Amino acid sequence: MAKVKTHRHIGEILYRKGIISRDQLDQAFRIQATGVDMSTQKFAQILHEQLNIDRNLVMKAISDIFVINEFTLNGNGEKDEILGDVKKVVEMIPEAILNNFIEQNAFPIFHRNQKAVFATSDPINPKLNDLAEQLSVTNLELEYCQPDTLHYLIEQVLYKKNDILEQINEVDLEEPEITGQEKEIKEEELDAEINQSMLNKLIEGMLIEAVRMGASDAHVIPTSYSSTDIRFRVDGKLQLWHQQDKVKPEAIIAVVKDKTKNVDRFERDASQDGYIQRKIDNVNIRFRVSIMPIVGTEFNRKFESVVIRILDDRKVITDLNKLGLQNQALHLFRKAISKPSGIVIITGPTGSGKSTSLIAALHHVINPTKNVLTVEDPTEYIIRGARQLKINSKMTFDQSMRGILRHDPDIVLVGEIRDLHTAEIAIKLANTGHLTFSTLHTNDASSAVSRLYKMGVEPFLIASAVNLIMAQRLVRKLCNHCKIKVEDLHPELPRGIGFTDEEIVQTTFYKARELGCQQCNHGYKGRVAIMEALYITKEISNIILDSGSNIEEDKIREHAIKGGMLTLRGSGRERIKEGVTSIEEVLAETGGEDRVQ
Repeated sequence: MAKVKTHRHIGEILYRKGIISRDQLDQAFRIQATGVDMSTQKFAQILHEQLNIDRNLVMKAISDIFVINEFTLNGNGEKDEILGDVKKVVEMIPEAILNNFIEQNAFPIFHRNQKAVFATSDPINPKLNDLAEQLSVTNLELEYCQPDTLHYLIEQVLYKKNDILEQINEVDLEEPEITGQEKEIKEEELDAEINQSMLNKLIEGMLIEAVRMGASDAHVIPTSYSSTDIRFRVDGKLQLWHQQDKVKPEAIIAVVKDKTKNVDRFERDASQDGYIQRKIDNVNIRFRVSIMPIVGTEFNRKFESVVIRILDDRKVITDLNKLGLQNQALHLFRKAISKPSGIVIITGPTGSGKSTSLIAALHHVINPTKNVLTVEDPTEYIIRGARQLKINSKMTFDQSMRGILRHDPDIVLVGEIRDLHTAEIAIKLANTGHLTFSTLHTNDASSAVSRLYKMGVEPFLIASAVNLIMAQRLVRKLCNHCKIKVEDLHPELPRGIGFTDEEIVQTTFYKARELGCQQCNHGYKGRVAIMEALYITKEISNIILDSGSNIEEDKIREHAIKGGMLTLRGSGRERIKEGVTSIEEVLAETGGEDRVQ
């Protein structure tokens, strides 16, 4: 009978707090009365599972009733300290007992003498008291923890351990001595440090972890005379993976160089490019290595920065339908690459997915009846069915471009239009019966037309050769498991990127959960393209031909928008309406777009 009073008492409090209505309260009482379990836990379960009441609101209110504190992980520097303390607690608890608590959605955050404190998403779970007896504690204290935070806590403490880094951290290193003005590094001093197996494990571990974390690049950056940062770019954002102290940066860079083909370990005053190949998780992975000298605080030290691009063929998209293009852009893209000749240009900054789109397009048109040639410097991915010309000191990019016209091509991929010479050959190919693909660095699609003109390409050649120009960016995707509905959105924010008042009312806006969850990286997972597909119609060709000495970008853009083209920001708005990304992400990638939207 006591249990009945307890859950009824709690139900009344939830009603007075406005969390449930009187009808919902009465309905919950009726449902519970039909069963045998009259506990408060069952009552909370009915509210959440059968009446669709927000579980967090219910559990937080019940926690308040029982005077149970809430456990949170702050988004500032305190978080790392909290996680460190929790790791120490977990190490004190036998694994079998720990697993029992995890099964009951609880995790230890304090354990000393006869007292234990557990964070739990279910503070009214009666089994927790029984499990406490296994720990031989007389005082068990619970703190309510939201499910996503609890999952994040478990993930960070238990499952994000890196054996390689743990081995490295176990090595006892001494800080290099600095007396007066730092002397130039001697090769024998570097050899002494390089010969430590720890440094080889560090670099090999970096390559393995970069692949497993889905990073696009790894950065090795000297930060002081004895400290080096290793950062990974994941979903377009750099994040610190490891900071190596008490080791000269030159020693770490030298280890990278020793593992890289086509670079000279003893050259520290010039930029170098090379590659590494490894088999990781039974997959052959290529790493493109770029090394450049940089200025450091110790002016007589020769510091270098290393950026390693991870080339994983598993990430290559060969199906145009899986590229993620929106309907209008996909229709125009298919139309442009289905023509027997002409040039398709994709524009955008480094890392915007241009190569991915081009490779998918090539796979769509490749067949045994076509001679497909590619000229790329460097070549990133192997494209089956294409002859990929090998750029080296004996055959440069320019020499390849001159020779390609004599190699009987049907379809040509020019990695990048770099200058007038490259542009003229690409345009000539397009105007002489060849389907041509290439990239260009411009902010949007219409400005690519004026860029070609400023390079020196005549307007009549542009108008006759170009099929389509597609500008694209990559925005991070919100995690489907933990994204948060925005409740207090100021209407000026969506208006600022072109939403109408009617669209604002009809759209559900989401934002990233700062801490993220075990499925994502701070609320985001993966990226998706936004694009601006400018198809060159007869009308736009005439605008280009009539431009005279000045290409009218805005006129081209306005005409294309009237014809149904989505701008980059317009494409971003559609992604927001789909619940795929946030306003902040679209703003970050289209911040400079202040023309017609």
